[in-house]
Amino acid sequence: MFTRTKNLQLSVIKQIEIRAAKYPDVISLAQGIPSFDTPACIKRRVERALKNGVVAKYSLSPGLPELREMIEISLAKENMYYDWQKEIIVTVGAIEAISAAILAISQPGDEIILPSPSYTSYKEVVRLAGCTPVFVPLNETAGWAFELAKFAKAITPKTKAILFCNPNNPTGTIYSRQQLIGLAKLAAKHNFFIISDEVYKNFIYGSEEKMFSLAELPEMRKFVIRIFSFSKAYAMTGWRVGFIHSDESIVSEILKVHDALVTCAPVISQYAALGALEMGERDVLHFKQQYQERRDLICSRLNKLNNFLHYIKPNSAYFVFPKVINHNDSFAFALELLDKIQVAVVPGVAFGPNGEGHIRLSFGRTEAQINGAFDRLERYFKA
Repeated sequence: MFTRTKNLQLSVIKQIEIRAAKYPDVISLAQGIPSFDTPACIKRRVERALKNGVVAKYSLSPGLPELREMIEISLAKENMYYDWQKEIIVTVGAIEAISAAILAISQPGDEIILPSPSYTSYKEVVRLAGCTPVFVPLNETAGWAFELAKFAKAITPKTKAILFCNPNNPTGTIYSRQQLIGLAKLAAKHNFFIISDEVYKNFIYGSEEKMFSLAELPEMRKFVIRIFSFSKAYAMTGWRVGFIHSDESIVSEILKVHDALVTCAPVISQYAALGALEMGERDVLHFKQQYQERRDLICSRLNKLNNFLHYIKPNSAYFVFPKVINHNDSFAFALELLDKIQVAVVPGVAFGPNGEGHIRLSFGRTEAQINGAFDRLERYFKA
């Protein structure tokens, strides 16, 4: 009984949040939920759809035609050219897209390579598909960079894909064009897929304003599966809507899994996504400015704790991933912070073995929450 789930774990992030809910005055820098409400222009688009009576029925399994057509237009602006009728599926957020992709391309016993650290739910999705996650450590001293030799060494005849998020969650760093091209060459040589989760692409700070995606390369169409979610960019985590795109030969197989799992993404959420693409760009730029200011704030507070926490300044997303000095059990440390000072953080071990000894802090929260949490952290460390 429960053979498929016996080796799965509830996300450590969810475990922390459930435990944190017991404390009425808790300050959470754990879960990556934007502090902002969904923009008014998106709500108005949904209200119009409700008024017109078009949200009560299923959409086509790949999604609303008008939304997929708008996604095609938005992709073309980023030098990615995909046919909305055959190569784009609207999904229930990014995690359903990732799940459907892995179930479509793999069979039990296959291996999926994961950079370590990377998003905590990846490994559970891989296990749910009957596959084995293979962790490859990122180079912390080089800014959490890919080391292609280590990835090449991890490839076996069972390797089916490399799955990563770019920008990276939890480190807040971006993989360079050179690093990604190196991965692309490995994929083409050994005939495996690259699944690129790019949900934080809109939040890049400093001089590097644009992130490179392997989905821009026509020669990689049959190897690259790209995923995006509206959750983070448009403050829509509760709407649960995103999309996946790739070559028609791949998407046609993923669609079978998507249809079996969910039939279609919630239609009301698809209209919200349509509103986001039609009118939400100004709000995204506002969110980015706010996150950059909060990034600078959390770094300034971390600088005051440099005897206890060492960090690499993130240049994207809204997380920072400091190393905790003289603490090797990050889960125990996170529970101690929660129980002693009611500050919720995510233990680094949740993101793979190379995350041990670190904690993830989100600056997606308000400035007041960041300052309140760090006031408590300073008292804790300096007691």
